[in-house]
Amino acid sequence: MSAPSRSSSPFSPLAHVAEASAFADRVMTEDDIPAVLGMERQACPHPAHAWSEDNYRSSLRSGYWSRVLTQRDTGRIVGVCVAMDGFEEMHLLNIAVDKALHGAGLARGLLDTLYAFCRQVGVPLLWLEVRPSNERALGVYRRQGFVEVGVRKGYYPAPGGREDALVMRLDLTKRAAQP
Repeated sequence: MSAPSRSSSPFSPLAHVAEASAFADRVMTEDDIPAVLGMERQACPHPAHAWSEDNYRSSLRSGYWSRVLTQRDTGRIVGVCVAMDGFEEMHLLNIAVDKALHGAGLARGLLDTLYAFCRQVGVPLLWLEVRPSNERALGVYRRQGFVEVGVRKGYYPAPGGREDALVMRLDLTKRAAQP
């Protein structure tokens, strides 16, 4: 598999969003980390759910597919998506959208960009873990065609201790490409 693209996306991740021209996606850099952290901490129901600065720095150093979604007019970061490639698979590590924009289709747009990249490099499977308590994300993933294939016990830190993770998989060979 070729290395993840570090250039601007040739895909239109927000073609289905009415105001798609108001947003742009691009490769994430280390300079984006403070803004991403602020956005994600506001979007998560609890600070323990958000990624740390070290998580982002490590992902960037490792060359993982990392993108941010920005407001075109201000450059403000309103979304982030990080995925790790493996042998004939991609693993979605993190995705977050500005809380004020939940429900606007931005997560779907980021996922569509990831799907297009997976197809470009010949990756047929996309994996992820999600908190069972994250009903909004579960709904998005199920509508996108992800299926539950297992549970990782005590996977996530949580306010009262640990929370399980649902393991989900999407077979991109069975999912039609978006226009």
